[in-house]
Amino acid sequence: MPSSQPLRARAREPIPINVHAADNLRFIRETMERAGSFTAVPGWGGVGMGIMALAAGVAAARQSSVEARLGIWVGAAFPAVLVGVWAMARKARANRIPLLSGAGRKFALSLAPPIIAGALLTMALDPAGYAGLIPGVWLLLYGAGIVTGGAFSVRIVPVMGLCFMLLGAVALFAPPAWSDAFLAAGFGGLQIVFGIIIARRHGG
Repeated sequence: MPSSQPLRARAREPIPINVHAADNLRFIRETMERAGSFTAVPGWGGVGMGIMALAAGVAAARQSSVEARLGIWVGAAFPAVLVGVWAMARKARANRIPLLSGAGRKFALSLAPPIIAGALLTMALDPAGYAGLIPGVWLLLYGAGIVTGGAFSVRIVPVMGLCFMLLGAVALFAPPAWSDAFLAAGFGGLQIVFGIIIARRHGG
């Protein structure tokens, strides 16, 4: 009868050095991506901007001319921008995030060109008699700016931008009488919904 031999534990095969290197590079890349994300996008500031937009929508709906309605929206945009910038600076300061360097500067530089393009198109379309296209242009370009700037921010930000772009694309082909509703839905509704999400998930 054969004698029983002790079972030997199978020796663990050594992990190749290139696998270790790949894991380390992946960890470094993910860490740098997280560190390079601009997380000072304001959540509650976005909610405040959205509330101001809803108020502008109510006031604009009472106007009889397209120019008067656009004037209300343009007038509401300036304080809304101030609220957004103030909220962003406050959140960046609270989280000790540099606002105008690193990811913050990339976010601003990516957001600015579509906004500038929207302002220039507004000045060109209105005198040419195409004021009905302006709300769709605003939503579309604002969304494009949020998408490009959101590449340097948390994941929910470019998702918000895509929603703005989709709404703007629909607004371009919708009847001009619906313009105020589209602007209120975008700069009011979307801004409030995503502002709450950002505030809850990423603070402030």
